[in-house]
Amino acid sequence: MIAHEALNLNAVSEKFNISRPAISKHIKILTECGLIVINQKGRERHCEANLKKLNEVSEWVEQYREFWNKKLDALENYLDELQTLPAARHGKNIKTTKTRKHGKQKK
Repeated sequence: MIAHEALNLNAVSEKFNISRPAISKHIKILTECGLIVINQKGRERHCEANLKKLNEVSEWVEQYREFWNKKLDALENYLDELQTLPAARHGKNIKTTKTRKHGKQKK
């Protein structure tokens, strides 16, 4: 909503079914996090999104998404490799199950 244009607090509160004080609390927290900037224009305070800050968060999360995707892919490859080995190489008669991505199993 405020990503596209600056809005005053009344305009923001009209978009939600919560009280104006609740909106003010949320705006205060977002301001403290640096995600919103408040600019005084005459008697009104206008909220503007600081998308640069949100991009920083997105980049940080992306690093961990890539890291864990690689780890889960490697685990999947390892489990697939184990399933292709003959039971004799394990020295036991092992019943295996097919593993799908992200830990779900198929019997």
